[in-house]
Amino acid sequence: MSLPRSTEPARLVAGTPAFWRTARGMFAGGFATFAMLYCLQPLMPQFSQAFGISAASASGVLSASTASLAFGLLPASWLADRVGRKPLMGAALALAALLTLACALTTGFGQLLLLRALVGLALSGLPATAMAYLAEEMEPASLGRVMGLYVGGNALGGMSGRFLSSLVVEHFSWRVALLLIGLLGAGSAWVFWHNLAPSRHFRPQRTRLGDMAQAARAHLADAGLPWLFLTSFALMGCFVSVYNYLGFRLAAAPYLLSPGTIGLVFSLYMVGSVSSAWAGRLSDRVGRRNVLWLTQCVVLAGLGLTLADSLWLIIAGLTLCTIGFFAGHSVASSWVGLRARQGRALASALYLACYYLGGSIIGSVSGLAFGARGWPGVILLLALLQLLALALAWRLRRLTPLAPTQSP
Repeated sequence: MSLPRSTEPARLVAGTPAFWRTARGMFAGGFATFAMLYCLQPLMPQFSQAFGISAASASGVLSASTASLAFGLLPASWLADRVGRKPLMGAALALAALLTLACALTTGFGQLLLLRALVGLALSGLPATAMAYLAEEMEPASLGRVMGLYVGGNALGGMSGRFLSSLVVEHFSWRVALLLIGLLGAGSAWVFWHNLAPSRHFRPQRTRLGDMAQAARAHLADAGLPWLFLTSFALMGCFVSVYNYLGFRLAAAPYLLSPGTIGLVFSLYMVGSVSSAWAGRLSDRVGRRNVLWLTQCVVLAGLGLTLADSLWLIIAGLTLCTIGFFAGHSVASSWVGLRARQGRALASALYLACYYLGGSIIGSVSGLAFGARGWPGVILLLALLQLLALALAWRLRRLTPLAPTQSP
């Protein structure tokens, strides 16, 4: 007597056409998210001069977005459990593109900050859902690769948004830059929607707030997830701070680089795109516990090199920081998707809330360090943060893996 065949749809496997279409869609989503989120980062020195504000205040064009994104992640994950993964992510990208276009029409810095906060809130729908979607739809052995490609889209989007805005502002204005970024976001939203596979393993859940609180407590009681959340805080806080204030340093004597030239520095995001995909494949092969701590060492080495006076050594240090950050984020984020037994969307949201809060909080505090002690003050603060992240990665290295019979 033959056994009945399972009606469970097959998961996506690396190398198949469906896998590559979904990877293309997720790449476009990650690209648009980071392009719209970080497009104004290289223009902070211009905002500081134009509005007569400090470097820490000028960083508000980024901190407002990252903070609102962080606070929107938990509500977005709750909504994703009700309406579905793909519809929420598609709507998030489209709304963020419209708000970015609206930013080009603002008449004051206060209005710009408000709209940038709304951009971050809209964008929260994609990162809150992306890891949960991939963990549900991908065959586990293929998750690291597609997560690496998704994070690679983040890297390329961050580079493109920063480079395009800095290049445009040198010849036109920041309003034109935001207009172009908004159009780029709209095009990426179209690519995302038309390539991403429907959610075949998603089951709608009528999650109550009490259930969400209970699930959050379960995640925080896990032996590994809280340390991964703290790792994301440290990673993002360090990375955002380096790129926030290095522009101020390079625009001043003795470098006196123009906005367009500083924008070229952000082409280093390409190495981040490559390193995230490489780290994803390596972690699938040798284990995340054996890769994560190495990425922290790379970041620490890069921070030290940026203290040099030579522009080439500064760029080399920035390259190492970029490689280490994107590799570490790729490994840690995929580990969360595998580690969470239930409530993956919530686990992803908690990870990313810490991630973006790190960028907002440490990014602002680093501005105070920059104002008080200059670039060495920033690096001292960030080196201490990365030493903490290294200690967390070493602790995670001794984490007992989940049993094969458990849900990953």
